Amino acid sequence: MTKILHLSDLHFGKHFLPVVGEAVLAQAESLSPDIIVISGDFTHRAKPKEFEAAQKFLQRLPPTPHVFVPGNHDVPLYRFWERLLNPHMLYQNYIADSLDSTLSIDNGIIVGLDSTAPYSAIKNGRLSRRQLQFCKQAFTGAPAGLFKVVVMHHHLVPAPTFERTRPMPQAKRALEAFTRMRVDVVLAGHLHRAYVGHSLDVYAGENRDHGIIIVQCGTTTSCRGRGLEREKNSFNLVTLTATDIQVEHYHYSEHNAAFGPVSQHVFRRQSGKNLTA
Repeated sequence: MTKILHLSDLHFGKHFLPVVGEAVLAQAESLSPDIIVISGDFTHRAKPKEFEAAQKFLQRLPPTPHVFVPGNHDVPLYRFWERLLNPHMLYQNYIADSLDSTLSIDNGIIVGLDSTAPYSAIKNGRLSRRQLQFCKQAFTGAPAGLFKVVVMHHHLVPAPTFERTRPMPQAKRALEAFTRMRVDVVLAGHLHRAYVGHSLDVYAGENRDHGIIIVQCGTTTSCRGRGLEREKNSFNLVTLTATDIQVEHYHYSEHNAAFGPVSQHVFRRQSGKNLTA
């Protein structure tokens, strides 16, 4: 069994909520995750002071293996020359050296992909063919039964009951590639609106005998929640077992000054296929 703590969209800067950040640190300790995943937007305007604050926060998390990927807010927006010449310099200096990465765990492989697109988009993202090949190579030769997890910032399917959530360009291409790879779960953020679903509910694709569980995280520590999570903060606890994939969704409560579970989603795992329970 593996427990993954999934945080996203911290937004260190003027929108960061210090009290909520302290609650995250306390519960990260009490939940005892095996892996910590953060799916982008560590900062709000990719400023050195914001990255310094984010780095100090990360140093206070439990010393467990982790997978971090950048978000579009981790790339300079108005500092044109920096965005043009070295858009991920500060992210790589303060957060993680690698933009695309792999992590082997006891019962699976986690691949982190940088979905930011500094040269072609401001907010939206892209996954290149090179990155899809990187992902394929990471999963090639994996023993049968191992979980395959992808972490990225941008969303591949629209959020229900939330406007302006068109997926990133070439999202169907990425979903079809992940389906061929038999990816089990995609963890992402960006929308500041959490939801849990199944790729076959949105896009049947070319291979209908395998679906991908889509786990979106809201903004964990900022005041910029949207849609049904307006003015809310959230994170996910994903548990991978031999028989199923469990996703617990947590909301922050000002009354308790802590996060608590508000929903649970269980997906059965049978013969290498994911079926909704």
